[in-house]
Amino acid sequence: MTTLGTPLSPAATRVMLLGSGELGKEVLIALQRLGVETIAVDRYENAPGQQVAHHARTITMSDPAQLKALIEAERPHLVVPEIEAIATPMLEQLEAAGTVTVIPTARAARLTMDREGIRRLAAETLGLPTSPYQFCDSLAELQAAIDAGIGYPCIVKPVMSSSGKGQSKIDGPADVQKAWDCAMAGGRVSHGRVIVEGFIDFDYEITQLTVRAKAGNGETETHFCEPIGHVQVSGDYVESWQPMAMQSAAIQRSREIARAVTDNLGGLGLFGVELFVKGEQVWFSEVSPRPHDTGLVTLCTQHQSEFELHARAILGLPVDTSLRNPGASAVIYGAVEAQGIVFDGVDEALRVPGTDLRLFGKPESFVKRRMGVALARATDTDAARANAKLAASRVRPRAA
Repeated sequence: MTTLGTPLSPAATRVMLLGSGELGKEVLIALQRLGVETIAVDRYENAPGQQVAHHARTITMSDPAQLKALIEAERPHLVVPEIEAIATPMLEQLEAAGTVTVIPTARAARLTMDREGIRRLAAETLGLPTSPYQFCDSLAELQAAIDAGIGYPCIVKPVMSSSGKGQSKIDGPADVQKAWDCAMAGGRVSHGRVIVEGFIDFDYEITQLTVRAKAGNGETETHFCEPIGHVQVSGDYVESWQPMAMQSAAIQRSREIARAVTDNLGGLGLFGVELFVKGEQVWFSEVSPRPHDTGLVTLCTQHQSEFELHARAILGLPVDTSLRNPGASAVIYGAVEAQGIVFDGVDEALRVPGTDLRLFGKPESFVKRRMGVALARATDTDAARANAKLAASRVRPRAA
């Protein structure tokens, strides 16, 4: 039996999110609907999640001393990492000492915070199909890896980054230096290490949202959402839709791979497993032990969004991954470099049938910063995609 306390009381159930962007904001809202007291932590003040949480804290989460001091001062029941740039060895120490429970586990947070840990787990420990890859610590090593067998075209990414930052495609020798420089500039922390991946001739990419939750008998069960199709530009998601039409054998293989990875990582919660698909063939790409940006579409497609699923699962509550209707999402970029922007055309966007908006409330805009998302439900994904993109195009950010 799960017991939940009352917020701001001695009996409160307290959950701390490390990272409070737009995805964390939705998780915080889902937790608050269940009467949980929330603590939103981020590296800058007035982050989206901090605007809705009971408590807002601003620290450098990659600093072990700052992270330890905050967790020991707040004493949350659960710590939920929502970004990669966190001092995960400190989380492992605190978890081992019994100070706190980390979602899904401190080990999972460490393995997935950089691409090396999770790629080696998937390919070398679990034997799952992946693209050919090498890790490189210098421009010379990168060139040598390409020449020795990775070949052209290939993809270069920092070992730690998010939303496509620092990622680029190399088509030939002239692109290698530029790709290295891009990776160095785009990494979450100054690491100087990249992964170079051989190019896979795939038909499409999907996100297989996978939920580990408690069953009535106390055992952990794995649940799957309908597959999410998405389009990425330079590694950054720009639109997604659910369900993605797939061959039944590919769906089964996708879920087998997702289960193998998430069973190994363990714990409770929602995982975003990214996969490449060609016909019935499926390759593992990456996994996030938290809600996924492409899963924003579930706000308009599922009975319980990925954020509600994550909140319920980590609290030990039952989950429902069923689809309500087809739908799509389309990103709204900042378009300008400014503080405290305004959005014109919101009324025009919401006149598109079956649409909704999420404007994230980020205090600073950049040209390619994700500042909102348009959502659309429809009788099929083609109509939903068209309407989501139309609604997004009608929202016009500008400097105040």
